[in-house]
Amino acid sequence: MDRSTPIYLVSETYTVDAIGQRVAVPVERKVYASLDSITRAEWSAAGEMGIKPEYMLTMFEPDYNGEKIVRMMVRGSMQTFGVYRTYRGKNETLELYLEWKVGDSNGPVPEGEDDVESDFSR
Repeated sequence: MDRSTPIYLVSETYTVDAIGQRVAVPVERKVYASLDSITRAEWSAAGEMGIKPEYMLTMFEPDYNGEKIVRMMVRGSMQTFGVYRTYRGKNETLELYLEWKVGDSNGPVPEGEDDVESDFSR
């Protein structure tokens, strides 16, 4: 596992606004993972559940804290994906299975990361 792809795991913290409402604030944390395509078996199994899988990430298990949103550069733009399944691998690795999040793509690139791009292409 080369873990050369920078990804951003997104979690939420909450603050209180001026009128006392709790407002979710996304917090991104940069980690590195190995980016792979989805297998035919995974594509079929996820499709039966109405999920359209996109990618699989393999990362160091202690880097993951249960985040359900992943942002990464794909084909020149920052894309947002949802984690629909995880799988614990060998040697403290974790596989994250991602689906594209409709309406959440092409968000701003994190500060200083505009030159980062995945070398993965379909």
